[in-house]
Amino acid sequence: MTSHPAPPVGPDPESIAFGQRLQLLRTGRGMSRPVLAGLMGRSTSWLKQIERGELRTPRLPVILRFAEVLRVRDLSELTGDQRLPVALFSGPGHTALESVRSAIDAFPLDEGPAPSPAHLRLRLDRAWAARHSAPDHRTVVGALLPDLIRDARAAVRQVEEPAERRAAEAVLSEVYALAQFFLAYQGDGSLLWRVAERGMVAAQESNDPHTVAVAAWLLAEAHRDSGHAHLDAAEEITRGALEYLEPLLPDASEKEVSMAGALYAASGYTAARRGDAGTAWGHWDRAEGIARRLPASHYHPITSFGRAVMGAHAVTIAVELHAAGEAVRQAGRTDGAALPSRPRRARHRIEEARAHHLDGRADTALAVLERAHENAPETVRYNGYARRILLEESESRRPALRRRAAALAVRVGVLTA
Repeated sequence: MTSHPAPPVGPDPESIAFGQRLQLLRTGRGMSRPVLAGLMGRSTSWLKQIERGELRTPRLPVILRFAEVLRVRDLSELTGDQRLPVALFSGPGHTALESVRSAIDAFPLDEGPAPSPAHLRLRLDRAWAARHSAPDHRTVVGALLPDLIRDARAAVRQVEEPAERRAAEAVLSEVYALAQFFLAYQGDGSLLWRVAERGMVAAQESNDPHTVAVAAWLLAEAHRDSGHAHLDAAEEITRGALEYLEPLLPDASEKEVSMAGALYAASGYTAARRGDAGTAWGHWDRAEGIARRLPASHYHPITSFGRAVMGAHAVTIAVELHAAGEAVRQAGRTDGAALPSRPRRARHRIEEARAHHLDGRADTALAVLERAHENAPETVRYNGYARRILLEESESRRPALRRRAAALAVRVGVLTA
């Protein structure tokens, strides 16, 4: 009887492939092994074993967490399984995306007289109001943006008087701000960056402190949402904007004071992403102090800054710091219904769901996501954190929870029926 040698024992080829992809994505984002391990709540040696294929490919919840931390747009980038082209941090391309892109990319030609900056300002204010009140806010904004972009660019080219030109540049910068909200999480990073940078250029040409601060806030948002490697740039932008704005605050308008608060809140969010709790809560305290200086009814139409939003910011900071108990406590203290914007209320609900999910309360997290979806479906559809929770719980070992999560995932568009 012929004996056969036992097969060699070694790393699982599937685990090696996953580990290699993980390492490439990590290094490509400028993230060290200890940093990624810390963000995962695991040891550096565990991550090293994963990357070397010495441990089996993790289960879906761990893969989804890697995808969230590394800002992986599609799970197949991480798993190598092309049968799972699940987009996480970029939602489906909106039907209005092509018309908005065409307006942004169009060669500027004058076709008749442009509207006055004052007229454009009225249209833009109505567009912001519509965004805050509509459950399908991307659809509403996507329909308005092409004409706003064309007319605002034409106004900048046609006006001759310096003050009017500066006013037109301020409107154009804010039109690009509205476009950035529409373009976020749609998978066209180069278009979003063009819009953010053009918004900053127009803001600087306007020489208006409020407009410059808004453009800086949005540019910092774009950097922070691009992943860990861009956190330094995000913080540098907010710091520079505050250094520019703070000397003006003693005589500043209400909206300029509000922007200082929004920039401190943004700095707190960036510090929390780094895991720097002291700095994060310190910035939150400064933002809270500024919010208390503003009227109770104040609500900034672009940043959503005001007293009502500070509780929502506290939930986000606690979640980003992975402080589950504190995140749930802050969520319990915050009245999300007080936020006068439907998309901002829905985003707060998503952050609340993240808090409960982090705390091991999947049922509560799913119930909160269902409320968010009822309030503003398009916010949930394009939010990577909501999509990650739904995808993870659609694989739950509890049949009732799995069915409930899968049903909402189908409505959101994460899964197909």
